[in-house]
Amino acid sequence: MIFPYLPILLVDLIGSIMMMILSFLCLRFLFKLKRTDPNNLIWTFLLWLCLALACFAVSRAAGHILKNILVLSGHRSIWQMIRPFSGGINTITFIVAGSVTLFFERIWNTYQLILKDRKELRITHDKLLYLNENLEKMIDERTRALAVSEYKYRQLFEVSRDMIIVAGKDGRILNLNPSGCHMLGLDCTQENISKRYVQEFLFDKKGWPAIMSAVETNGFISSDEYVVLTSEGVSLRALFSASSAKGAVGEEDSIYILVKNIEKRRLMEAQIAQADKLASIGELSSGVAHEINNPLGIILGYSQLLLRNEGKASPLYQDLKTIEKQVKNCKTIVEDLLRFARTSPSRKEKCDIRQLIEDVLGFLQHNFNPDKIRIKKDYDIKLVPMLLDEKRIKQVIMNLVMNALHAIGNSGTIEIATLAHPHRNKVSMIIRDTGHGIEKKYLPRIFDPFFTTKPTGEGTGLGLSVSYGIIKNHGGTINVESTPGKGSTFTIDLPVNI
Repeated sequence: MIFPYLPILLVDLIGSIMMMILSFLCLRFLFKLKRTDPNNLIWTFLLWLCLALACFAVSRAAGHILKNILVLSGHRSIWQMIRPFSGGINTITFIVAGSVTLFFERIWNTYQLILKDRKELRITHDKLLYLNENLEKMIDERTRALAVSEYKYRQLFEVSRDMIIVAGKDGRILNLNPSGCHMLGLDCTQENISKRYVQEFLFDKKGWPAIMSAVETNGFISSDEYVVLTSEGVSLRALFSASSAKGAVGEEDSIYILVKNIEKRRLMEAQIAQADKLASIGELSSGVAHEINNPLGIILGYSQLLLRNEGKASPLYQDLKTIEKQVKNCKTIVEDLLRFARTSPSRKEKCDIRQLIEDVLGFLQHNFNPDKIRIKKDYDIKLVPMLLDEKRIKQVIMNLVMNALHAIGNSGTIEIATLAHPHRNKVSMIIRDTGHGIEKKYLPRIFDPFFTTKPTGEGTGLGLSVSYGIIKNHGGTINVESTPGKGSTFTIDLPVNI
């Protein structure tokens, strides 16, 4: 009976031995892997699983070998007693292997979380390492960028031709650019500026509350017009634009104000309006002068005919002379009107403006007492001959000198100066007197036709208007500066057309 059972016995014995050998080989191999990477969870799991399977292999192989020995030796009863224990050991080893496998699933999930956290920690560590290595470089780059940005905005603040004010909500000036210091006439030191308030320089003291109210309501104001008072008391018209800004940590909120001086623009607009007014009056004057000139010529002719028939002792003679005188005065006024209104081009020739002044002064010598009225002359030696209408320029000089003589009265000084500006291609003629001056309220009107501050009968109000037109016709400008009680200065600028 043993021989037919022999192949099965051999397979069982050899299989049991091979099972133990292979399980121990796997166990040995996993020990090596575990030593190379002790923290690898896969190797740990497989090691425990192989250990459980090795125990199962030993238990099962030992049970099969023992069974065969006892059965072949005739001790089957002993095997029957041992058999439950062998099966129990096998069952326990399988339970251990299954438990290891089930428990590994949770361990694996935990391990994945650990790996994820480890990866994130490594990334964070790399970032921290990079920042630590490049922190100084990054700080230098940011510092340079901040310095460049601050320089640009500081340059914009410094070189702006308009006034820029940084002020607190109470109006206290926190910072003021150089143009603002120049416009307000202030010493541009922080100690001096920080003690001043915006409302000090507003003509209307209610202006600052109005600005703050608009800024708080709308967040800004744009091109609102206010009158600014300089430290010298000079008033300037200006456009205000302002907006609020949050202060840095620990600092108060501030108001940024841009102030644009429009005084020159206003003066230019006034000059344009003046030119338009003169043009309109010129057209009207031309028509009126022509209509009046003919009747005046007839009246003058008949009065002169009547004078021929009257002796000087006749009572009508003086009356007729009075009529003749007044008609001639009227004709002079009409001629001034026509000259003022005439738009025909002037006849220009090369003239020395110094010689024109000398000719006029020589003609007017009998109009003043040289002992009481002093004429000062200051001619620029760099003057060159200019293309001028000699008669009209003489008329302008005569009008201005006669006005100066009337202003100074019986005694005073008249200064006549010329100044060449080669780089600007123009020549200036200045006529200054020490007379009673012109009140500020009259200055915008002195070039208006028929406007005069002289008593009735002493002036027609056309002299300066005609002079203004002549200078404009030459492409020049005429301006006046005057201080009541100290005198007036007329400045004529003429282009040099050689």
